[in-house]
Amino acid sequence: MSPTPLQAFRGVSKSAGDQHKRTIADGEKMTGAQALVRSLEDLGVKDVFGVPGGAILPVYHAINEETGFRFILTRHEQAAGHAAEGYAVATGEVGVCIVTSGPGATNIITAIADANMDSIPMVVITGQVGVDSIGTDAFQEADIVGATYPVAKHSYLVTNAQDVPRVLAEAHYIARSGRPGPVVVDLTKTAQNGEMYYSWPQRMILPGYNPVTEAHGRVLADAARMFQRSFRPVLYVGGGAVRSDAGDEVKALSDLTGAPIVTTLPARGIVPDSDPAVLGMLGMHGTIAATGAVQRSDLLVAIGARFDDRVTGKLEAFAPGARVIHIDIDPAEIGKNRVADVPIVGDVKTVLQALIPQIEQLHKEHGKPDLTTWWTLLNKWVEQYPIAYEEPTDGTLAPQWVVQQLSAEADPNTIWVSGVGQHQMWATQLIEFHHPHQWISSGGLGTMGFGLPAAIGAEIGSQQYFDGKKPVWLIDGDGSFQMTSEELATAFMEGTPIKIALLNNSVYGMVRQWQTLFYEKHYSATILHEEEKTGLVGVPDFVKLAEAYGCVAMRARTKEEAIECIRKANQINDRPVLIDFHVWKDAMVWPMVAAGDSNDNVTYMPGIKPLLNPQGNVSLQDGRSSTQDVAESLAEAVATEENN
Repeated sequence: MSPTPLQAFRGVSKSAGDQHKRTIADGEKMTGAQALVRSLEDLGVKDVFGVPGGAILPVYHAINEETGFRFILTRHEQAAGHAAEGYAVATGEVGVCIVTSGPGATNIITAIADANMDSIPMVVITGQVGVDSIGTDAFQEADIVGATYPVAKHSYLVTNAQDVPRVLAEAHYIARSGRPGPVVVDLTKTAQNGEMYYSWPQRMILPGYNPVTEAHGRVLADAARMFQRSFRPVLYVGGGAVRSDAGDEVKALSDLTGAPIVTTLPARGIVPDSDPAVLGMLGMHGTIAATGAVQRSDLLVAIGARFDDRVTGKLEAFAPGARVIHIDIDPAEIGKNRVADVPIVGDVKTVLQALIPQIEQLHKEHGKPDLTTWWTLLNKWVEQYPIAYEEPTDGTLAPQWVVQQLSAEADPNTIWVSGVGQHQMWATQLIEFHHPHQWISSGGLGTMGFGLPAAIGAEIGSQQYFDGKKPVWLIDGDGSFQMTSEELATAFMEGTPIKIALLNNSVYGMVRQWQTLFYEKHYSATILHEEEKTGLVGVPDFVKLAEAYGCVAMRARTKEEAIECIRKANQINDRPVLIDFHVWKDAMVWPMVAAGDSNDNVTYMPGIKPLLNPQGNVSLQDGRSSTQDVAESLAEAVATEENN
């Protein structure tokens, strides 16, 4: 097995003390640390997140009141990474963070992996021990280049001060170009303290890195002909279309062809929900209309999507009658999970702009396919199977109802952020999205604790690029929130008036749902607090916790209290606000497809499987059965799949 770059570096003799000396003398003389700060300024970076430490102190020493970017001190390195992610998604800019070596760098690996899965442009600068100490197990030494190689788009080890501007220019370009992603720059103290001669712009050295943006060959003509021959087309839109800022093009393609739009979780809002072509999210917790449309389609157009298992369910049973057009800027995604009949490598926005005229020409020559029958079926699903939920039996609030009220009372320009869990699914199902870049959530990695720091980053971005006119609401669960709740200090100290809706059910909700359905209601390690045993309102009491951090805090147990709290929160714009909503711990996310099962077996509500009986007209009340009934049904489906 080949060594990582840092392992290989350890084998290099360090006896030649002057081996890194350069003769370059054109430019302003400064240290590598100063060059890093200057490089970020010249790259147009306006905000940087991070936590200082010994191995990165020269860089922090170079940051002062005259520095051209704002530095935001988070309370944990992972939070710095998530804040940079939220900032990047909200603004379309590259998120930047600076942390120290060893545990500081290892703490941020989760955020790097999260950004990599969701194609978020980010530059992560980590401190590293001096060159002479590499390989000696020095204090807070860790092979960060090696550790991040599998979960980053690219990683650099910088040992020479003169390389700092070039590496920063390359890292920033790599992060934002092609398929966006996180780039790590591991900066030794030798490079930080060394002297160099600064000049800008830098000549980048990137042999072999040439992302394809325009479609080649006859693939566009082939794709246009497939649209012309389709009577059940579906546009399956993923996060890549959001990164490409292709919302207008997706809508134009849908308007032209009459194809419905279904989205993955990160693509929610790419076309407004008010558009009748938008059927919502598909897959494990998607709408019946979206999931059904894909299952019955004859042409599936994957646009910046990667056929994730949460979308496809049992892969062999996914869209079984559909031919596939797959558009993606990353050639590695084409054919990875589903063979494409027409593979198109290129930037989504660029490809769609070139494809639409070809479809228009075929429509002029041969007429437009009649999709009346197709839309009759789709509209039937939309009408009969909206997102529904059961009312609580214990007098608490229905979390789905809370999300609906948050959406109804919010500014249409609100940026919505979520943690990970049931609340994340309810948010994506029930919020009405009006604009692209309005939804920020951890998709591929599913990182609990993502929400609060990402919301802070989104608010910093809103202040910087939108004059704060895009308010930020975080919808989080008590389990996810507690993983990074220390960032309330960051939110308060940095003047970010984020609004936090905490759906507090005192359990790990999504895990509990699976335990209910598949593990005989054995709630092992998922109960966070039992009020009847402690006699306390919560452990922690989130109202007291938020107030201790300088935030405004409220608690809602009734619908009247909930509405009042939401309206008060929307009027507060000088500090963070947290609302502790006490919600039903046995609430379920419906619809649901059991992991690994066919999407045809999607359960709308207990006892109702619309795609197995597409002609049936089962009413919600008549078709509803007990939670145990649906648990047995889903468990049986899983057992059958495992036996096969």
